[in-house]
Amino acid sequence: MTLQQLQYVIAIVEHGSISETAKQLYVAQPTLSSAVRTLEEEFGILIFHRSARGIALTEDGREFLSYARQVVEQADLLHQHYGATRQTRQRCSISTQHYAFAVDAFVQLIQRLSPESYEFTLRETRTHEIMEDVRNFDSEIGILYLSSFNEKVLRAMLEEYHLEFHSLAMAEPHVFLRAAHPLAKRSSVTTADLEPYPFLCFEQGVHNSFYFAEELLSTVPHKKSIRVSDRATLFNLLRGVNGYTICSGMVSADLNGGDIVSVPLDTAERMEIGWISNPKTQTSRAAKLYIQELQHVLAEYQKK
Repeated sequence: MTLQQLQYVIAIVEHGSISETAKQLYVAQPTLSSAVRTLEEEFGILIFHRSARGIALTEDGREFLSYARQVVEQADLLHQHYGATRQTRQRCSISTQHYAFAVDAFVQLIQRLSPESYEFTLRETRTHEIMEDVRNFDSEIGILYLSSFNEKVLRAMLEEYHLEFHSLAMAEPHVFLRAAHPLAKRSSVTTADLEPYPFLCFEQGVHNSFYFAEELLSTVPHKKSIRVSDRATLFNLLRGVNGYTICSGMVSADLNGGDIVSVPLDTAERMEIGWISNPKTQTSRAAKLYIQELQHVLAEYQKK
């Protein structure tokens, strides 16, 4: 195994094909194919599925890619530390439920690192896909919540996927409302108070289970409900139709505007916010720093 062979594999994944990688790197295609074959023979795995339509990572290939990226990142750090002209290209991929604090922490991470070159991914997505991303090494960590309602099912799935849950904070449920909403100035609200208003929630696609809902009390019936796929749409609907959503209560005025408020929801339910990881791979430096920023941001939100 050589560092260049690992770099070739990473580049092939980034460019989507051996031919395009050869063109971008000015390397002969047989050289790239030979590098991949040598690695596959050395480790006794198949890194890519090959077909007439192109190539795709195998399950072993996804795991290999995760390790390869870490080795290349460490090599870059050595070059930087010992005076090489080559700069470190930080890499980090995160999947999360639709949380403003996750974006806030991501911004803090970028400002803290300030590298000249980086390749980061922050993916706001569905609950089931977060676990799939971490399971398949598409993301280093995932961010979601557990409650007394979903914990048994989600922990069983995490165990099946061989993933680990790490607690970050406990949050009391709130509802997000526009500042001019009739209930916005209440000290707390009940589900009965909210019944006349549209309930906004994130759709979960084909895995539309109550247990995967990002909102607490997912089994409570609603006269009016609207499912959305992204946070910007949800906040626009909060403003436009006097809707509400159930959440952790952590809202960022900088990211979501100052016209959205959070009001405590009268319920005994609680949210345990945490991050999940795949123990088969090591957490990168950038991901570790992101977790630190998450802890800091959550602590600051809870002081408000």
